[in-house]
Amino acid sequence: MNTSEWLVRSVSRFSSGKKDEQKAAVADISVAHPAIKKIADSVLPDTVQPQRSTRERLKATLRQKEEALSPRVLRRTLEELKAIVDPQVSEIEGGRRASGVAGWYSRASLHERRDMWLLMSEQFVADAQKAKLAQAQLAAAVGTPDEAVAEVRYRRATVSPRRRLLQRFSAFPEGFRFLVDLRADMLPHLTADKRLQALDVEMEYMFSTWFDVGFLDLRRISWDSPASLIEKLIRYEAVHDIKSWSDVKNRLDSDRRCYGFFHPRMPDEPLIFVEVALMDEMADSIMPLLDESAAPADLKKATTAIFYSISNTQTGLRGVSFGDSLIKRVVETLHAEFPRLKHFATLSPIPGFRHWLGKSAAGLIEQLDEKELTLLGRSVGFEPPTAQHFITAADNPLGLNEKSPVRRMLLHCAAQYLGRMLEDGKPLDPVARFHLGNGARVERLNWLGDPSPKGLKQSCGLMVNYLYDLKRLDKHRALLAQGKIPVAGGIEDLYIS
Repeated sequence: MNTSEWLVRSVSRFSSGKKDEQKAAVADISVAHPAIKKIADSVLPDTVQPQRSTRERLKATLRQKEEALSPRVLRRTLEELKAIVDPQVSEIEGGRRASGVAGWYSRASLHERRDMWLLMSEQFVADAQKAKLAQAQLAAAVGTPDEAVAEVRYRRATVSPRRRLLQRFSAFPEGFRFLVDLRADMLPHLTADKRLQALDVEMEYMFSTWFDVGFLDLRRISWDSPASLIEKLIRYEAVHDIKSWSDVKNRLDSDRRCYGFFHPRMPDEPLIFVEVALMDEMADSIMPLLDESAAPADLKKATTAIFYSISNTQTGLRGVSFGDSLIKRVVETLHAEFPRLKHFATLSPIPGFRHWLGKSAAGLIEQLDEKELTLLGRSVGFEPPTAQHFITAADNPLGLNEKSPVRRMLLHCAAQYLGRMLEDGKPLDPVARFHLGNGARVERLNWLGDPSPKGLKQSCGLMVNYLYDLKRLDKHRALLAQGKIPVAGGIEDLYIS
């Protein structure tokens, strides 16, 4: 059998669909001739070819099918990245070189960008041998006068060159913006490619330092703010979509306040913002707050500040917490401007409730006493009521009157969800997790607080008030740390059992 015949036979085995035969063919080809193996690699399905590390690719001659950058271009890109952290160049020159790489990145395809992430993640790591030696020296020095020195050496040995690389990227004017956007690009790919996690963790650590609240400015966003900033408010609003300029104008009216955190290196970009309504009572529905035709409230009578929307704007800053400090700073600012304000509360969605209800309704129904079970069954037209019958009726809350057993059951379930459901010691609902973690308590459930399609879909129209009692924030945090969710008496009265 000549080479051509053997190759045809081997390649035909690739199309057989049997992985063991495919692997055997690859082994045969590898032994026979490396050049022929390259041909086979181009024919072999991607599922058979393992992903090569950047270390392997940098030593190679040809790229494989799924790789965007050829080994030659990959080597050149690595050299450009290394040049940024060259110890012989100044911060200014390093920043200039980083800016050049950022320019290339802005023009690169997603797959080419991914190759750069991999280089940053895999090629800029701490020296394992030096770190191991420093760790051994630290262990030996514990309890001796040399312990502090050994600790310093260990810390330095474990710092990766990747951190220095990120610092150089932050040096040019648009560097912060570039890095935040780079991480936002990368985040959706972390689950599929674990190799990127080292870079992600490093970036989250650096961002937690660079974007510490001590470096942020609290600024009010008003109708007099630049149009470009108001446009970003419209684009970034994540809780209640802003539908028009008249809508946003209503949210910035005289009886409203909007505040955002800004970083000096990203001065025109809010990192997070909160929308506040000043009222004479606790709001129970979002619709009056979003009513563009409603007259502004009388600020002289305002006793309550309602936080009705909080939006993070930068995906790349995921894991960096701003909300706790933002609310504290806004409360201080509002109290200074309006001394009559006594109550600070939210009007919040319950985004996880409907999904949880679908999985939990059967168990909750089993907890009802005989009388409640009978009333619920009559209401849904099926005795004894099943979870599906209840869910079907609950999905039409607009048709339920005040005395409806289905309505009462929905409120029972929502109280159970917000006041008792924990996961890893934290409230199950993401919005509850945020506010309760900041020291608020679950104050009141509001029937049809949000009758919009979105509100009906995520929580059967229910909304909740979280109360920030400034004298009890620490007490509420302590309760939560003990696995007890702080709730008002009205919520406790709604518990099923």
